[in-house]
Amino acid sequence: MQKPLVEMRDIHLAFGGIKAVDGVSVDLYPGEVVGLLGHNGAGKSTLIKVLSGAYQADAGEIYVNGERAVINNPRDARKYNIETIYQTLALADNLDAAANLFLGREIVNRFGLVDDDAMEAETRKIMARLNPNFQKFSAPVSALSGGQRQSVAITRAVYFNARILIMDEPTAALGPQETEMVAELIQQLKAEGIGIFLISHDIHDVMDLCDRISVMKNGKLVGTQRVEDVTDDEILAMIILGKNPKAA
Repeated sequence: MQKPLVEMRDIHLAFGGIKAVDGVSVDLYPGEVVGLLGHNGAGKSTLIKVLSGAYQADAGEIYVNGERAVINNPRDARKYNIETIYQTLALADNLDAAANLFLGREIVNRFGLVDDDAMEAETRKIMARLNPNFQKFSAPVSALSGGQRQSVAITRAVYFNARILIMDEPTAALGPQETEMVAELIQQLKAEGIGIFLISHDIHDVMDLCDRISVMKNGKLVGTQRVEDVTDDEILAMIILGKNPKAA
């Protein structure tokens, strides 16, 4: 049996007496995409922020590759090769793909100067692997399409050894062609054994991109199902009614 990349066990987190996450357990395996679904306020983003180090749980445990992980901040999360790609993407619009890829971690030459050529060469190398159709290496990212911007953000995470990727609404506001580009990127990441937690409101997204889904409602886990075992209507019932179709 494969070992999970991540296990979040019995996670609790409350804000001012309101239980945002109430005893939730989820896991993620190498080369798998797990979709986190639920209404606004269901607790899915809060749960994942515990994994990314943005919040600290009141109770519960996180295991990475079978070992207990202590994650108190985003820096700790990175030590465990956990990277988050937020909906805003956090890219510097005035800089090109290579400058964004290495932002804050620039390659320097022996004179201590930023080596633009080396950074572009590295960017071209990894982009050829993840998105061979990407060509706009000299354009500022403000000139890129939504799908191309996602490519830059994903490439940055993977270049710095992400094994566990958290993606927040990766296809929000993208057209069909751009959504397809992101879907191809996700397939490539899966092939490399990277595990992905994908937060989404879009059931079609989840059915197309995910292997399993975990649905939350009012801070609790309604259930986790393999995508191939449930219908759109059953997922809707989980989200709206908090009803797990496979529960006894």
